[in-house]
Amino acid sequence: MRHILHRMTLFVCHRTPSMKLDSNLEVSILLNRALPLCLGRGNNRIQNKIGVEESEAIYTMAERYELQSQSGKGKMPTVDRTPTGIPGLDEILSGGFPRGRVILLVGGPGTGKTILTSQFLMNGIKIYGENGAFVSLDETKAHYYREMALFGWKFEELEKGKKFAFINASPLRHMPGEVKIGRQSIGRKDFSILSLIEGIKTHTELINAKRVVVDPVTSLIFQYPEMVERRTAILDLVDALVKTGATCLMTTELRAMGPTVERAIQLEEYLAHGVVIMSNAKVGKTYNRVLQVEKMRETPIDMQPRPYKISGNGIEVFPKETIFVD
Repeated sequence: MRHILHRMTLFVCHRTPSMKLDSNLEVSILLNRALPLCLGRGNNRIQNKIGVEESEAIYTMAERYELQSQSGKGKMPTVDRTPTGIPGLDEILSGGFPRGRVILLVGGPGTGKTILTSQFLMNGIKIYGENGAFVSLDETKAHYYREMALFGWKFEELEKGKKFAFINASPLRHMPGEVKIGRQSIGRKDFSILSLIEGIKTHTELINAKRVVVDPVTSLIFQYPEMVERRTAILDLVDALVKTGATCLMTTELRAMGPTVERAIQLEEYLAHGVVIMSNAKVGKTYNRVLQVEKMRETPIDMQPRPYKISGNGIEVFPKETIFVD
Protein backbone atom coordinates (compact mmCIF):
# COMPACT_ATOMS: atom_id res chain seq x y z
CA MET A 1 0.00 0.00 0.00
CA ARG A 2 2.85 2.43 0.74
CA HIS A 3 4.10 2.23 -2.84
CA ILE A 4 0.61 3.26 -4.01
CA LEU A 5 0.59 6.17 -1.56
CA HIS A 6 4.04 7.15 -2.77
CA ARG A 7 2.98 7.13 -6.42
CA MET A 8 -0.14 9.12 -5.62
CA THR A 9 1.61 11.84 -3.64
CA LEU A 10 4.35 12.14 -6.25
CA PHE A 11 1.81 12.52 -9.02
CA VAL A 12 -0.41 15.02 -7.23
CA CYS A 13 2.26 17.06 -5.48
CA HIS A 14 5.20 16.59 -7.90
CA ARG A 15 7.49 15.51 -5.07
CA THR A 16 11.05 14.29 -5.60
CA PRO A 17 11.08 10.46 -5.91
CA SER A 18 14.10 10.14 -3.63
CA MET A 19 12.45 12.16 -0.84
CA LYS A 20 11.41 10.14 2.19
CA LEU A 21 7.69 10.53 2.86
CA ASP A 22 6.41 10.86 6.40
CA SER A 23 3.21 8.83 6.94
CA ASN A 24 1.33 11.71 8.59
CA LEU A 25 2.37 14.03 5.79
CA GLU A 26 1.22 11.48 3.22
CA VAL A 27 -2.19 11.22 4.80
CA SER A 28 -2.52 14.99 5.14
CA ILE A 29 -1.65 15.48 1.47
CA LEU A 30 -4.04 12.76 0.37
CA LEU A 31 -6.94 14.01 2.45
CA ASN A 32 -6.54 17.64 1.47
CA ARG A 33 -5.29 17.49 -2.11
CA ALA A 34 -5.30 14.05 -3.68
CA LEU A 35 -8.68 12.70 -2.65
CA PRO A 36 -10.81 15.57 -3.99
CA LEU A 37 -9.11 15.03 -7.34
CA CYS A 38 -9.38 11.28 -7.11
CA LEU A 39 -13.09 11.20 -6.35
CA GLY A 40 -14.39 14.37 -7.98
CA ARG A 41 -15.02 15.38 -11.55
CA GLY A 42 -12.00 15.86 -13.80
CA ASN A 43 -10.16 13.02 -12.11
CA ASN A 44 -9.36 10.99 -15.21
CA ARG A 45 -5.68 12.02 -15.26
CA ILE A 46 -5.10 10.44 -11.87
CA GLN A 47 -7.30 7.44 -12.59
CA ASN A 48 -5.32 6.69 -15.74
CA LYS A 49 -2.11 6.81 -13.73
CA ILE A 50 -3.00 4.58 -10.79
CA GLY A 51 -6.25 2.83 -11.67
CA VAL A 52 -9.70 2.59 -10.11
CA GLU A 53 -8.87 -0.10 -7.54
CA GLU A 54 -5.74 1.66 -6.28
CA SER A 55 -7.49 5.02 -5.92
CA GLU A 56 -10.26 3.37 -3.88
CA ALA A 57 -7.65 1.63 -1.72
CA ILE A 58 -6.01 5.00 -1.10
CA TYR A 59 -9.32 6.58 -0.14
CA THR A 60 -10.14 3.78 2.28
CA MET A 61 -6.68 3.86 3.86
CA ALA A 62 -6.66 7.64 4.22
CA GLU A 63 -10.15 7.63 5.70
CA ARG A 64 -9.08 4.98 8.20
CA TYR A 65 -6.15 7.15 9.28
CA GLU A 66 -8.46 10.13 9.63
CA LEU A 67 -10.90 8.16 11.79
CA GLN A 68 -8.07 6.88 13.98
CA SER A 69 -6.62 10.35 14.45
CA GLN A 70 -10.05 11.61 15.52
CA SER A 71 -10.70 8.79 17.95
CA GLY A 72 -7.36 8.32 19.70
CA LYS A 73 -6.27 4.69 19.67
CA GLY A 74 -8.03 3.46 16.59
CA LYS A 75 -11.50 3.34 18.14
CA MET A 76 -14.35 4.25 15.84
CA PRO A 77 -15.69 7.76 16.59
CA THR A 78 -19.40 8.32 17.09
CA VAL A 79 -21.16 8.45 13.73
CA ASP A 80 -24.68 9.70 13.11
CA ARG A 81 -26.68 6.82 11.67
CA THR A 82 -29.86 6.29 9.71
CA PRO A 83 -31.63 3.22 11.14
CA THR A 84 -33.31 1.06 8.53
CA GLY A 85 -35.98 -0.30 10.88
CA ILE A 86 -35.62 -3.62 9.05
CA PRO A 87 -35.58 -6.47 11.59
CA GLY A 88 -32.04 -7.78 12.08
CA LEU A 89 -30.34 -5.46 9.58
CA ASP A 90 -29.46 -2.61 11.92
CA GLU A 91 -27.81 -5.11 14.25
CA ILE A 92 -25.16 -5.98 11.65
CA LEU A 93 -24.76 -2.30 10.68
CA SER A 94 -23.96 -1.03 14.19
CA GLY A 95 -27.29 0.78 14.29
CA GLY A 96 -27.90 1.69 10.67
CA PHE A 97 -26.32 3.20 7.57
CA PRO A 98 -23.97 6.16 8.13
CA ARG A 99 -26.13 9.24 7.61
CA GLY A 100 -25.64 11.17 4.39
CA ARG A 101 -23.74 8.36 2.67
CA VAL A 102 -24.47 6.53 -0.59
CA ILE A 103 -24.92 2.77 -0.18
CA LEU A 104 -25.02 0.24 -3.02
CA LEU A 105 -27.23 -2.87 -2.90
CA VAL A 106 -25.96 -5.54 -5.28
CA GLY A 107 -28.18 -8.51 -6.07
CA GLY A 108 -29.52 -10.82 -8.72
CA PRO A 109 -33.14 -10.95 -9.92
CA GLY A 110 -35.64 -11.82 -7.21
CA THR A 111 -33.35 -11.17 -4.26
CA GLY A 112 -35.52 -8.36 -2.90
CA LYS A 113 -33.50 -5.22 -3.64
CA THR A 114 -36.56 -3.11 -4.41
CA ILE A 115 -38.38 -4.53 -1.39
CA LEU A 116 -35.51 -3.71 0.98
CA THR A 117 -35.10 -0.16 -0.33
CA SER A 118 -38.85 0.48 -0.20
CA GLN A 119 -39.02 -0.88 3.34
CA PHE A 120 -36.17 1.48 4.21
CA LEU A 121 -38.22 4.40 2.87
CA MET A 122 -41.49 3.32 4.48
CA ASN A 123 -39.87 2.81 7.89
CA GLY A 124 -38.22 6.19 7.56
CA ILE A 125 -41.58 7.88 7.09
CA LYS A 126 -43.67 5.84 9.52
CA ILE A 127 -41.18 5.18 12.33
CA TYR A 128 -38.56 7.93 12.14
CA GLY A 129 -40.47 10.83 10.58
CA GLU A 130 -38.08 11.12 7.63
CA ASN A 131 -39.54 11.80 4.19
CA GLY A 132 -38.29 9.74 1.27
CA ALA A 133 -37.97 9.69 -2.52
CA PHE A 134 -37.86 6.71 -4.89
CA VAL A 135 -36.12 7.23 -8.25
CA SER A 136 -37.18 4.53 -10.73
CA LEU A 137 -35.14 3.89 -13.85
CA ASP A 138 -37.20 1.00 -15.18
CA GLU A 139 -40.64 0.88 -13.53
CA THR A 140 -43.73 3.06 -13.75
CA LYS A 141 -45.39 4.62 -10.75
CA ALA A 142 -48.57 2.53 -11.18
CA HIS A 143 -46.64 -0.76 -11.21
CA TYR A 144 -44.54 0.26 -8.22
CA TYR A 145 -47.53 1.31 -6.11
CA ARG A 146 -49.39 -1.90 -6.96
CA GLU A 147 -46.43 -4.13 -6.03
CA MET A 148 -45.67 -2.31 -2.78
CA ALA A 149 -49.34 -2.42 -1.75
CA LEU A 150 -48.91 -6.21 -1.43
CA PHE A 151 -46.81 -5.48 1.67
CA GLY A 152 -49.33 -2.98 3.00
CA TRP A 153 -47.13 -0.04 2.02
CA LYS A 154 -49.42 2.67 0.66
CA PHE A 155 -46.93 5.04 -0.93
CA GLU A 156 -49.66 6.71 -2.98
CA GLU A 157 -51.25 8.11 0.17
CA LEU A 158 -47.87 9.27 1.45
CA GLU A 159 -47.23 11.03 -1.85
CA LYS A 160 -50.49 12.95 -1.47
CA GLY A 161 -49.35 13.99 1.99
CA LYS A 162 -46.01 15.22 0.55
CA LYS A 163 -44.05 12.73 2.63
CA PHE A 164 -42.97 10.67 -0.39
CA ALA A 165 -41.98 11.39 -3.98
CA PHE A 166 -41.83 8.97 -6.91
CA ILE A 167 -39.45 10.12 -9.66
CA ASN A 168 -40.08 8.26 -12.90
CA ALA A 169 -36.77 8.42 -14.77
CA SER A 170 -37.45 5.43 -17.04
CA PRO A 171 -38.31 7.56 -20.12
CA LEU A 172 -34.69 8.78 -20.17
CA ARG A 173 -33.63 5.37 -21.47
CA HIS A 174 -35.75 5.73 -24.61
CA MET A 175 -34.69 9.16 -25.78
CA PRO A 176 -33.22 9.81 -29.27
CA GLY A 177 -29.47 10.01 -29.82
CA GLU A 178 -29.49 13.80 -29.57
CA VAL A 179 -31.80 16.21 -27.76
CA LYS A 180 -32.42 19.79 -28.88
CA ILE A 181 -32.24 22.46 -26.18
CA GLY A 182 -32.90 25.77 -27.88
CA ARG A 183 -30.45 25.96 -30.76
CA GLN A 184 -28.00 23.54 -29.20
CA SER A 185 -27.88 19.75 -29.37
CA ILE A 186 -26.83 17.60 -26.45
CA GLY A 187 -26.04 13.89 -26.49
CA ARG A 188 -28.62 11.53 -25.02
CA LYS A 189 -26.21 10.20 -22.40
CA ASP A 190 -25.29 13.66 -21.13
CA PHE A 191 -28.91 14.77 -21.16
CA SER A 192 -29.99 11.63 -19.27
CA ILE A 193 -27.59 12.08 -16.38
CA LEU A 194 -28.23 15.83 -16.19
CA SER A 195 -32.00 15.32 -16.21
CA LEU A 196 -31.75 12.60 -13.59
CA ILE A 197 -29.63 14.75 -11.29
CA GLU A 198 -31.92 17.75 -11.70
CA GLY A 199 -35.00 15.60 -11.01
CA ILE A 200 -33.47 14.22 -7.82
CA LYS A 201 -32.47 17.70 -6.64
CA THR A 202 -35.90 19.21 -7.32
CA HIS A 203 -38.00 16.47 -5.71
CA THR A 204 -35.80 15.96 -2.64
CA GLU A 205 -35.88 19.68 -1.91
CA LEU A 206 -39.64 19.82 -2.48
CA ILE A 207 -40.43 17.28 0.24
CA ASN A 208 -37.26 17.70 2.32
CA ALA A 209 -36.33 14.05 1.74
CA LYS A 210 -33.92 12.48 4.22
CA ARG A 211 -33.88 9.11 2.44
CA VAL A 212 -33.45 8.55 -1.31
CA VAL A 213 -33.45 5.37 -3.41
CA VAL A 214 -32.23 4.98 -7.02
CA ASP A 215 -33.46 1.69 -8.50
CA PRO A 216 -31.70 0.31 -10.52
CA VAL A 217 -28.56 2.25 -11.42
CA THR A 218 -27.79 -0.60 -13.85
CA SER A 219 -30.13 0.98 -16.39
CA LEU A 220 -28.00 4.12 -16.35
CA ILE A 221 -24.65 2.32 -16.44
CA PHE A 222 -25.49 0.37 -19.60
CA GLN A 223 -25.68 3.66 -21.51
CA TYR A 224 -21.92 4.10 -21.00
CA PRO A 225 -19.90 1.27 -22.58
CA GLU A 226 -16.65 3.22 -22.14
CA MET A 227 -15.14 2.83 -18.66
CA VAL A 228 -14.08 6.47 -18.30
CA GLU A 229 -17.53 7.77 -19.27
CA ARG A 230 -19.22 5.24 -17.00
CA ARG A 231 -17.08 6.20 -14.04
CA THR A 232 -17.72 9.91 -14.59
CA ALA A 233 -21.49 9.33 -14.82
CA ILE A 234 -21.55 7.30 -11.59
CA LEU A 235 -19.39 9.87 -9.82
CA ASP A 236 -21.72 12.64 -10.95
CA LEU A 237 -24.71 10.71 -9.63
CA VAL A 238 -23.03 9.87 -6.31
CA ASP A 239 -21.94 13.49 -5.92
CA ALA A 240 -25.50 14.71 -6.59
CA LEU A 241 -26.91 12.26 -4.04
CA VAL A 242 -24.38 13.32 -1.40
CA LYS A 243 -25.30 16.97 -1.95
CA THR A 244 -28.92 16.24 -1.04
CA GLY A 245 -27.75 15.46 2.50
CA ALA A 246 -30.00 12.39 2.49
CA THR A 247 -28.98 8.81 3.18
CA CYS A 248 -29.15 7.19 -0.25
CA LEU A 249 -29.47 3.62 -1.48
CA MET A 250 -28.70 2.59 -5.06
CA THR A 251 -29.40 -0.86 -6.46
CA THR A 252 -27.53 -2.69 -9.20
CA GLU A 253 -27.62 -6.15 -10.73
CA LEU A 254 -25.22 -8.83 -9.51
CA ARG A 255 -23.03 -9.85 -12.43
CA ALA A 256 -21.56 -13.30 -11.81
CA MET A 257 -18.29 -14.52 -13.31
CA GLY A 258 -19.53 -18.04 -13.94
CA PRO A 259 -21.24 -21.03 -12.32
CA THR A 260 -19.12 -20.68 -9.16
CA VAL A 261 -19.85 -18.50 -6.13
CA GLU A 262 -17.27 -16.00 -7.39
CA ARG A 263 -18.48 -12.78 -8.93
CA ALA A 264 -17.10 -9.84 -10.82
CA ILE A 265 -16.38 -6.77 -8.69
CA GLN A 266 -18.32 -3.94 -10.30
CA LEU A 267 -17.19 -0.37 -10.82
CA GLU A 268 -20.02 1.12 -8.82
CA GLU A 269 -18.85 -0.82 -5.74
CA TYR A 270 -15.60 1.14 -5.67
CA LEU A 271 -17.46 4.46 -5.80
CA ALA A 272 -20.19 3.84 -3.21
CA HIS A 273 -19.53 4.42 0.49
CA GLY A 274 -21.00 1.05 1.41
CA VAL A 275 -21.87 -2.21 -0.35
CA VAL A 276 -24.47 -4.81 0.64
CA ILE A 277 -24.70 -8.06 -1.34
CA MET A 278 -28.01 -9.91 -1.66
CA SER A 279 -27.94 -13.36 -3.25
CA ASN A 280 -29.48 -16.82 -3.44
CA ALA A 281 -26.87 -19.25 -2.12
CA LYS A 282 -26.98 -23.01 -2.50
CA VAL A 283 -26.87 -24.73 0.87
CA GLY A 284 -27.02 -28.50 0.50
CA LYS A 285 -29.84 -29.22 -1.92
CA THR A 286 -31.70 -25.99 -1.29
CA TYR A 287 -31.19 -22.29 -1.96
CA ASN A 288 -31.21 -19.74 0.84
CA ARG A 289 -31.46 -15.98 0.63
CA VAL A 290 -28.20 -14.50 1.93
CA LEU A 291 -27.24 -10.93 2.81
CA GLN A 292 -23.66 -9.79 3.36
CA VAL A 293 -22.26 -6.35 4.20
CA GLU A 294 -19.14 -6.18 2.05
CA LYS A 295 -18.00 -2.71 3.13
CA MET A 296 -19.40 0.24 5.07
CA ARG A 297 -17.33 3.32 5.75
CA GLU A 298 -17.31 4.69 9.30
CA THR A 299 -18.90 1.46 10.49
CA PRO A 300 -17.66 -1.68 12.28
CA ILE A 301 -19.63 -4.37 10.47
CA ASP A 302 -20.47 -8.04 10.58
CA MET A 303 -19.09 -9.35 7.27
CA GLN A 304 -20.48 -12.85 7.70
CA PRO A 305 -23.20 -13.90 5.23
CA ARG A 306 -26.52 -13.90 7.10
CA PRO A 307 -29.81 -15.47 5.99
CA TYR A 308 -32.88 -13.36 5.39
CA LYS A 309 -36.46 -13.99 4.34
CA ILE A 310 -39.11 -12.13 2.40
CA SER A 311 -42.64 -12.30 3.79
CA GLY A 312 -45.81 -10.26 3.61
CA ASN A 313 -44.20 -7.82 6.05
CA GLY A 314 -41.11 -7.28 3.93
CA ILE A 315 -37.55 -8.40 4.69
CA GLU A 316 -36.22 -9.83 7.94
CA VAL A 317 -32.51 -10.57 8.49
CA PHE A 318 -31.30 -13.20 10.96
CA PRO A 319 -28.02 -11.79 12.34
CA LYS A 320 -27.30 -14.70 14.69
CA GLU A 321 -27.63 -17.47 12.11
CA THR A 322 -24.75 -18.71 9.98
CA ILE A 323 -24.83 -19.84 6.37
CA PHE A 324 -22.44 -22.46 5.03
CA VAL A 325 -22.29 -22.08 1.27
CA ASP A 326 -21.36 -25.11 -0.86
